[in-house]
Formats: sequence, C-alpha cells, structure tokens
Amino acid sequence: MPDDKIEIENVNKPGKSERVDRAKYQAMRKALLAALPEEAPGLTVPDAKEALLPLLPDELFPQGATAGWWLKAVQLDLEAKGVIRRAPRKPVHLYRLAAS
Repeated sequence: MPDDKIEIENVNKPGKSERVDRAKYQAMRKALLAALPEEAPGLTVPDAKEALLPLLPDELFPQGATAGWWLKAVQLDLEAKGVIRRAPRKPVHLYRLAAS
C-alpha cells in the first residue's frame, strides 16, 4: 500500500515532525519553488502565495482552498531542510537557494 503521508519538519521546532498529505505537500512544494526567485530578498509570503496559486492543481486546492496553511507548512519544512531561506528583513521575504 503506497504511503499517502509525508513527514515534514518545522524550522521553528527542531526535532519535531508531522505527517501530512503527500499529494498536497508535493503540489505546494513544486508551486512554491517555481514561484520563489533565487535571489534575496525574494518575495513576501502574500506575494509568493499570489504567484503560486495559479500553479496549484484545482483538484487538490479548489479555488485555492487551504493554500495558506499548506504554504506555511511547506515553507517551514523547506526552511528546516535548507532549500529556501528568509531574507534578513521585515516582513518575511523568502527565496530559494540555487541548489534547490
């Protein structure tokens, strides 16, 4: 039986992980990485959300439903894994590292 869950981390809670829906995680991860630039300062979280909404599959995120929660979950996981980073400015700006 294929595992429909994936374990994610949270940069704010080291050592703690959570299991979430694999398909939604992977769709949001792909969309977020496509939306974020490789250079700092990157995009604010609301700008990143606006940029990635059209990239999400409607069958998983109808009219963008729950996209905000998934964006935050994937953001914190990718920060913990060193795939994306926050620029040192307010509000939070995100960008992806070139190796991602």
